[in-house]
Amino acid sequence: MSRLPLQTIETAPHASTPFVERAIANNGFLPNLVAVLANAPAAIETYFTVGEINARASLTLVEREVVQITAASLHGCEFCVAGHSAIALRKAGLDPSTVLALQQRGATGEPRHDALAAFTRAVIVSRGAVGDGELKSFTDAGFTLAQALEVVLGVSLATLCNFANNLARNEINPQLQAFRPGVLQA
Repeated sequence: MSRLPLQTIETAPHASTPFVERAIANNGFLPNLVAVLANAPAAIETYFTVGEINARASLTLVEREVVQITAASLHGCEFCVAGHSAIALRKAGLDPSTVLALQQRGATGEPRHDALAAFTRAVIVSRGAVGDGELKSFTDAGFTLAQALEVVLGVSLATLCNFANNLARNEINPQLQAFRPGVLQA
């Protein structure tokens, strides 16, 4: 059970209602993350705004999901691991073995994905102060310096979501249960 109220269309502050409606339209259900963020209109607006900006980045959908699953795993947010695993499988077309490897912070067998995941972990662990070798490994995998900043952008979005879920102790919605860490099969 969430430690914070799970808002609905009927109970959310007026400024949060359009975002709650969008989440339901996009997902077919109201993710508990959005229901919690709806408590603070500025937080839910930030989630949607930064998400839209992140979607315009040059990193592909697959690459953005690598960042999101990696960050959620490192931040201990099973809710976001499940949610982004669902997106990675259903929308980005990643195979289950790759998603499972990302959930477990293991090698995917795809050098570009592995370099991106390693760089994402380095950004989080070092709070952005990655070493020269880590940045070189990232660019040697074919990424640009601009994309290094896009990883930071993705980590910022993940941090909002991961920390909000961890604060709330949100349960994973039934629609996402099959994508939870430890449940997904390769």
